[in-house]
Amino acid sequence: AAAEAMTAAVPGIRSAARNAASAAAEAVRQEAALMRAWGVDAGETERMPFEERARLAERLRSGRLARWAELIGRFRQMAAGERARKVEHATGELVGVTLGDDLSRVIPSELAVLGVPELRAVFAARYAAGELMLYDSRGEQGTGKGAVIACVDTSHSMYAEGPGGITREAWSKACALALLDQARHAGRDFVGILFSAADKLQVFRFPGGRPAPVTDVLDFAETFLGGGTDFQRPLGTAAKILEEEFDFASRARGDIVLITDDACEVSENWTRLWNEIKRRLDFRLFGVAIATPDTATASGSVLETLCDNLRTVDDLTDVHTTADLFRVI
Repeated sequence: AAAEAMTAAVPGIRSAARNAASAAAEAVRQEAALMRAWGVDAGETERMPFEERARLAERLRSGRLARWAELIGRFRQMAAGERARKVEHATGELVGVTLGDDLSRVIPSELAVLGVPELRAVFAARYAAGELMLYDSRGEQGTGKGAVIACVDTSHSMYAEGPGGITREAWSKACALALLDQARHAGRDFVGILFSAADKLQVFRFPGGRPAPVTDVLDFAETFLGGGTDFQRPLGTAAKILEEEFDFASRARGDIVLITDDACEVSENWTRLWNEIKRRLDFRLFGVAIATPDTATASGSVLETLCDNLRTVDDLTDVHTTADLFRVI
C-alpha cells in the first residue's frame, strides 16, 4: 500500500519541485536585477553573510524607491554611456574627426604610424601641414577636480507624479545616484545634500577614495524630509564643503547640481557672499528645474541668476534630458 501511495504521489512531487525551482530561479533573477540597478557588485554580495544579503534584498524590494529600480538603472546606463563618449584630454562632446596639428587630440590610428620607423617622416610632414586626423569636439567646459555635490529638493511638492507615474523625487534621486557613479569613476568625492525648508537638511558624504557602502547609498536615496523650499542653506552648505576641501586638500573647481521643482528668494547679502566664494573656489552650479513654472527659470529669475547652466525637465520618463551633465561633470 505504501509503495502504491508513493508511486501515485511521485508525479505531484516532481511537479511541485519543478515549480519551486522555477520560482527560486525567478527570485534570483529579480534580486540580481535589483542589485545591478542599485550598483551593487556581485562580488560584494558574495562576501555578505546570507542573513545580511537577505535583509539587503528585502530592503531593495520594499524600500521607498523599489518600484523605480528600472529608472535608476536607466540613469546609470545613460551616465556610463556618456562617460564612454568622452575623449581623454579633449573637452566637450565628441562629434567627429577633423584635420589639424593639435597632438592632444590625435586619433589612435595616427599615433600608430609612429611605431613604424619608415612612416615617421610622413607623420612629421602631415603634422607640419596641419593634416593629422584629430578628434573633433563641440566646445564645453572641462570637468572639475573637486567634489561633486548633489543638492536634492525633498519638499512636499516632490511627491507629485509626472508621465508614467514617475514622481519628481524618484527622478531626482535616480539622477543623483548616477552623479554618485560619475564622481566615483573620476575619483572625486560625492556629497548628497537633501533639503527642504531652512530648518531641514541632511548631508551624506561618499569619499572618492573608498567604496560606497550600499546601505549608506540606500539611506541617501530613501530619506525624504518634506516641508517647504529654501535654497540658501543647502547651497551655503555645499559651498562650505568645497571651501573645506580647498583648504585641506587644495582641490578647487568642484561641481554643484541643484535639483528642484520650486523657486524661492535669496537675500542680497547672501548673494554677495555666494558670488565671492564662487569666484575664489572656481566651482560651477548646474541647475535642474523639474516641472517648474516658466517664471521660475525665466531670465532674471533666482535660478537663472545663480546657475551657470540651467535646464528644465518636463518629461520624467526621459533620462537623456541631463545627458550633457555627465559629459562635463
